[in-house]
Amino acid sequence: MSYIPINIQEKLAKFHEHWSPKVIAEMNDYQFKLVKVLGDFVWHKHEDTDEVFIVIEGELIIEFRDGEVKLREGEMFVVPRNVEHKPYAESECKILLVEPVGVVNTGQEKSALTAENDVWI
Repeated sequence: MSYIPINIQEKLAKFHEHWSPKVIAEMNDYQFKLVKVLGDFVWHKHEDTDEVFIVIEGELIIEFRDGEVKLREGEMFVVPRNVEHKPYAESECKILLVEPVGVVNTGQEKSALTAENDVWI
């Protein structure tokens, strides 16, 4: 076994595309995914799981049908399962997501922004 820490900033430097999560680690049945976001995402929900957003750099707004939450660097929010939401970032924002293995970024909705799962960097 190797004991090498994962450097989040080094991993973020390896990709530039937006709305395309990259897996950096797994724990039990969960994945830690880095993603860069900019502009609007799609309305979606995850019927079977909560979703954790941790802002590493920038500012993220998560819109809900009845309100919104604004996350700044160092803040996190848990979107409960089955709650429709739409992330948005006016400027590029870097995020760490924590989700069960196999969760699709657009939930049950398929769109042009649906990313492939399990893309490791």
